[in-house]
Parts: sequence; structure tokens; C-alpha cells
Amino acid sequence: MTPQQGMQKIAILYDASQAVLSTFQLDEVLNQILAIVRDYFHLEGASVLLFDKDRTVLRVRLSFGKQPSSMEVPLGKGLTGAAVHQKRPIYSPDVTKDKRYICAVESTRSELAIPLMVRDEVVGVLDCQSDQVDFFDTETEDLLTLFATQASIGISNAKIYSLEQKRALQMSAIGAIASKATASLKLEELLVQLCMAIATNLALDGISVLTCEPDGTLILRAQEGSLKPVIETSQALLPEGNPAERALSRKKPVVLHPDLDSRPVLYEGAGSELMLPLVSAGKPLGMIVMGARSDTGFPEEDMQTLVSVADICATAIQNAFYFQQVEALAYVDGLTGVYNRRFFERKITEELERAARYEGTLSVIMVDIDNFKKVNDEFGHLLGDEVLRTVAQIFAGALRKPDHCCRYGGEEFSIILPETSGPKALKVAEKLRGLIADYDFPGIPRRITISAGVADFPTCGTTRDDIVGAADNCLYLAKQSGRNCVMSPYNMNTPKLFT
Repeated sequence: MTPQQGMQKIAILYDASQAVLSTFQLDEVLNQILAIVRDYFHLEGASVLLFDKDRTVLRVRLSFGKQPSSMEVPLGKGLTGAAVHQKRPIYSPDVTKDKRYICAVESTRSELAIPLMVRDEVVGVLDCQSDQVDFFDTETEDLLTLFATQASIGISNAKIYSLEQKRALQMSAIGAIASKATASLKLEELLVQLCMAIATNLALDGISVLTCEPDGTLILRAQEGSLKPVIETSQALLPEGNPAERALSRKKPVVLHPDLDSRPVLYEGAGSELMLPLVSAGKPLGMIVMGARSDTGFPEEDMQTLVSVADICATAIQNAFYFQQVEALAYVDGLTGVYNRRFFERKITEELERAARYEGTLSVIMVDIDNFKKVNDEFGHLLGDEVLRTVAQIFAGALRKPDHCCRYGGEEFSIILPETSGPKALKVAEKLRGLIADYDFPGIPRRITISAGVADFPTCGTTRDDIVGAADNCLYLAKQSGRNCVMSPYNMNTPKLFT
């Protein structure tokens, strides 16, 4: 080595160390690396490929000249893959005669791939190419290899700095999500708030929460983001061969790349999807499915943060489930299993407000079991209780899902029929009356019958007292008319009687 070459070597190493250690921003470090390669070595093209541990590929992060700006190289493939595999520089003086060469630029004739390593761990490859055959002599290769050592340290420092910055942001995001997790105990409201908080704080393209049904079916409950699920809210995720089932059964996260792993789980157009099981006390509650347009959306380094988010959500959802159960007990009649008077008072107010807001209809049926005191007196209270349970079961089985059957008190029941006009409610009441009259109650040798009164919004009034009062008046008339019948403004000669 001549003195001039020695001075050049020292100058390059000094400039390299100054450049790559002067900043902790990864893109700036890479720009400095390629600027030195271009200015000192006069190459037609070069690129820095970083090692993606999750995908076990080399990915072009930055380049100049004719080099491709985006490219993936599997480990062991091409000269760059060989450099990583063997952890040493790989030089091909004439790529036209080298079977390992992956052609990215037609004019390339020689290529030098130098692994970027820190403490024997490969972080990437510096790939240098020339349109001249055997361009890289031994001195040039040595200088580039020494420079690559400095570059590796700069890249490693920038990655550590970037990771620490990301972790600080992630901790802040976890705090924001945790605050939303305690903001509500109402399940549907909670799930919507969690989706919004996660999408905002983690900058996701798509986030969905699915809950487990008793049979294990996953139902989409809430979603947020620009990526839209392939199913609608309240629909089930098809289980056949779905990776979500695997994640849920193993209770471990699963990352999916739809472009490589067949069909997507939930998002069309996603480059990557992450399935995070929601588990509380060992019991699966559901699943968070996150979507990213990028195929590197969920790196291993972020997994602990994302699992922590799932744990926070699982705890919040479990609390909401407990609240639902307690609330259900408070609104269910202990004897008959249908809703109680407390639920009726809450629901009638809600449904009247909704009917008024959307200019809809609402009907109420008030029902009384005829001569129920005689049933208790003649056959005992145990059989009387059984009659109440059976009547409640018949009502519940004959009504629609949106309808609400409540035990109003004693032998009296109240039924709320949302989006149902008075004439339709009259038909429902007649159907219920017929079902009871035709039923053979075990242990009771005579017929059990009911009387019913029907009133509707807005014909019979606009307030709770208007509607319930009108239905009660109709029930009174039904009893006065001989029982086992239904009365409403629509089957009497005075339809305005209760307005």
C-alpha cells in the first residue's frame, strides 16, 4: 500500500465514522453511507439492503444509480444472500459467468456484496455494482469492507434509537388505550371506543374486535380504519381453515401475509394481518384482528406491545361481560325467566324515545291470567308457579327477537313490540291468547285463559303513562267483557277512546 493509499484509507474511515455516527436517524445514516460510496469509490450504483428477521429476507432500503429502489432477496439467494449466509464479502468479477447473480441492472458486470455486521450479527448488506468487468481490486474491496464496519455501527445505533423512540410512543399509546378500556362497562360502547383508540394510537390501517359465542364462533362486533373487513358487523367469521381458529386455540398471536399465505382472514387488500387472541383467566373471549397495507406491518419487535394491548382489552371486555351478567340478573324475573318490571320501565322509555325520533311505531300488550287466584286456591301455589312459568315460556317462544316479554307483577305480563302498529299488535295478542287457551297445563283439569289489552304509539298517546294507561284500560274492558279476549282501539267501535 502506498502512502497516498494509506492516507486515502484513513480519510475514508474518518469521514465514514463522522458521517454515520453524527445522526441517529436511520434514513440519514443510509444516505451518508451511499454518499461516501458514490463520492469516494465512483460507483455507477450501490444499495443498502437490511435484514428482515420476520420474513428472513433482505430488503432494499436505499439505493442510487440504476439500482432498484425496492427489492427482496431471500437468504442464500444471489450474491447478497450468500454474503449474509457466509458472513463475509462475496465478489463476482464477471456476473455474466456467475450463476449466483440475480440480474437487477442489465449493464452490471461486476458486483461486490459486503455483509453489514455488529458483534457477529448481520444487520444488512452493502451491495456495490459496476458496469466494468473486475472493477473491484483487492485494495478497493478492503477499503469498502472496513467502511462497512463503520456503517454497520451507524445502522445499529440508528435502529436502537428508532426502537427506543418507538417504545416510548408505544408506552404512551398503551396508556391512552388503557384509559379508554376503563371508560365504559357497556360492551358495544366499549368495543367501539377500544377500536378507535387502538387505530388512532397505533396508526393501524384496520382494527377489528370479534367476540366468542358459546359454540366458539367468532362474531365481528366493532371495526375501525381504512381497511374494511370482508364481513359486516354482527356477522360470523367463517371457521373453515381460518388461521384465526389456530390463534384462538393456541392462545398465541399469529401473523399472516395474505399475498403469501393464501386468502386473508378479515381484510381484502391487506399486506399483513395480525390475530391477537383475547384471553382472560385462561378462557378465550374473542380476537383482535389488525390489518396493515404493508407486508411488514407487524414486526417481531412490536409483538410484546401488541400483546399488552390485547391483554388490556381482554380485561376490559371481561369486566363488561361481568357487568352484562349482573345487569341481566337485575332485569330478569327469578320465577319465570322473562324480564321483570324494572326492565319494562327502562325499555318502554327507550323504545318510545326511538319511535318518536324516527317517526316509528310501538305497541304494548298488557296481559292478565284469568282467575289466577282460583288456580292457586284450588291447585296450590306450586302448580300456580308452574302456570306462570309456562305462560311466560309460551309468550317468549311466540314473539320476535326484538320484542320484550316482561312479568309486570303477580299474574300480569307486559309485552313491548317495537316497530309494530296497533292492528299488528292486536293480531299478536290474539295469537298469544289462542296459544294459552289451547294449551293443556299438567295437573290442572280445566282451561287456563288470558285477557289482554293493546295500545300503540302514537295513536293512544306519546308518553309512557299514555300508552300503558291505554293498554290497562283495554285490559280492564277485556275482563269486563267476559275474559279470554283481547281489546284494543282497533277492535272496538270507539278507536279514539284512549287518545
